[in-house]
Amino acid sequence: MAVPPPADERPLVMLAQPLFPEFATALAGRYRFALLADADAAAAAEARALLVGGLPSVTAQHLDALPALELVACTSVGVDHVDLDACRSRGLSMTNAGAAFAADSADYAVGLLVAVLRRVAAADAYVRSGRWTADGDYPLTTKVSGKRVGIVGLGNIGSRVARRLAAFGCAVSYHSRSPKPSAPYPFVPALRDLAAGSDVLVLSCALTDETKHMVNREVMEALGKGGVLVNVGRGGLVDEPELVRCLREGVIGGAGLDVYKNEPAVPLELLAMDNVVLSDHRAVLTPESIGGVLEVVIANLDAFFSGRPLVSPVEL
Repeated sequence: MAVPPPADERPLVMLAQPLFPEFATALAGRYRFALLADADAAAAAEARALLVGGLPSVTAQHLDALPALELVACTSVGVDHVDLDACRSRGLSMTNAGAAFAADSADYAVGLLVAVLRRVAAADAYVRSGRWTADGDYPLTTKVSGKRVGIVGLGNIGSRVARRLAAFGCAVSYHSRSPKPSAPYPFVPALRDLAAGSDVLVLSCALTDETKHMVNREVMEALGKGGVLVNVGRGGLVDEPELVRCLREGVIGGAGLDVYKNEPAVPLELLAMDNVVLSDHRAVLTPESIGGVLEVVIANLDAFFSGRPLVSPVEL
């Protein structure tokens, strides 16, 4: 095992926000840290790497405060909380969590899909409230197996969702920026067409200027009154007020949502809908995934400071 260098020789890593406890314990002794909001001029001038834990907003002003900055290392998969234009203009390198969250996110997406189609949360509430005894059986719900599932974004997460649902006998197709030559599923160039040919639409792509509000009323109308929307990507992928209206009006049949436009705020109307399953942006989070992200972060920082290729670079 490598012996950590003396404290005064450890590289300085600037922090966008305080480290998670698991990260602080594992990284202690490897690097020196300074919190961006509290850093003195000497630390700001020295820092070559910025570690962005969680999803704090990182603006051009933050980046400009670090003149020696070369690397922005994110602990998330999505990087829409960082000013990417500023990173490009500075020629900065960026890393993310890579595939560390992919399996857990895919599991969760399938769980949301099952929960919405089979109304698991609503049936649970029905039993707990005593209505099974008072009113009889909960109404029948639709099956999962054999459903047509459209996946938006066939990357690390989307490809794993596809494999899991294929085991259910679902007919999988996908939409992305370009076809994936190795994918065994049909590629659909237009999102509206994907929605029209699907019973369930699963969102697992990045939030960019191009994908913001990509799921609008037209797409939801194409998905149809029996259709279900599952979102484990970013809240901004969906026109959220229109989603609420479409659910209220029966334009689509239900939704499984782990992400929202203005977290932690959730549209109040969704709370009363028994055809909607809600969670608090935790599809990615398990003890195992946190450990995996920590390994990726350490590998990226070690590679950067030793001049080796980054482990999970993000193309800007």
